[in-house]
Amino acid sequence: MAQNSDKSHLSQNEPRMSGELLALIFSVGWLIVVGLFFFFLPPETAVQDRFDSLRFILILIAIFMPVAMIWVAAAASRSARIMREESSRLQAAIDGMRKTYIDTRLGNGNMIQPTVEKKLNEIAQATRKTETVVATFASSRPAENQKLAITSVKAVSSDDQPKLALPTSAEDMAAPLSNADLVRALNFPDNDQDTRGFDALRRALKDRNARQLVQAAQDMLTLMSQDGIYMDDLRPDRARPEIWRRFANGERGRAMASLGGVRDRSSLALTSGRMREDTIFRDAAHHFLRRFDKTLISFEPTATDEEISALSETRTARAFMLLGRVTGAFD
Repeated sequence: MAQNSDKSHLSQNEPRMSGELLALIFSVGWLIVVGLFFFFLPPETAVQDRFDSLRFILILIAIFMPVAMIWVAAAASRSARIMREESSRLQAAIDGMRKTYIDTRLGNGNMIQPTVEKKLNEIAQATRKTETVVATFASSRPAENQKLAITSVKAVSSDDQPKLALPTSAEDMAAPLSNADLVRALNFPDNDQDTRGFDALRRALKDRNARQLVQAAQDMLTLMSQDGIYMDDLRPDRARPEIWRRFANGERGRAMASLGGVRDRSSLALTSGRMREDTIFRDAAHHFLRRFDKTLISFEPTATDEEISALSETRTARAFMLLGRVTGAFD
């Protein structure tokens, strides 16, 4: 490998004549030859011959056609040279990535596998919990653009307190969750200054069904963010509220296709590949779809068209549209 690279460097550093210079030399040489031909042409022939337009055109073609072919060959040679150089650079980059990958696997292979398995097991357990840590969302990606990122904040869980044999629980005594609070909670706080979003999220955590959907949505958004899929990047087509109502009432088929309004090809391709290859991701996705469908069924009878439209624009609903289209829920 080193010898080949040294040879390639030597060949690149060797002085060589460019195709354009060769084309220029050949063109000038050809024109000189043609000029000499006409210079030494007997003058009697030139006097006797009458002007013929067809002959004049043929002469021009005979003079300039070889010049044109020379420059076409020079352009083709230049394009081939550029392609070879790009291919060499690409091959060198691939070889470097392969070497780095092999070195990493050989050096850290025994440490990576247990860590990955541990994280996957933690995710699997998180999808089955009913009371757990809740996600807090800030509108900033780990880059310059302001996108969705995830931090974590602990929610008060009833499992942290001993259960008493009482006829009613604090959950049963809590006030019913309003549709507006549910919609705001499913969109998650925009940043750490979004006090209204945090207040709605806390109230949603006191409702069992809402808490289960919030946790399932948190798990899915976390998993998709690992592939660089952020709900703030998606701009799905809006479906009319009556379509959402018909879906909540059990209608399926081609008429529901407008609910899968996500058109981002990269997000669809990444999610589809993850669904096929990652069983943890697939289980979490199906759990999330079931929880969203159940919540939508209970939300629809009391919701206005404006509240349904607001729900469809939340980050949770965008994840539902993306996963529903990948799994064929709207077909």
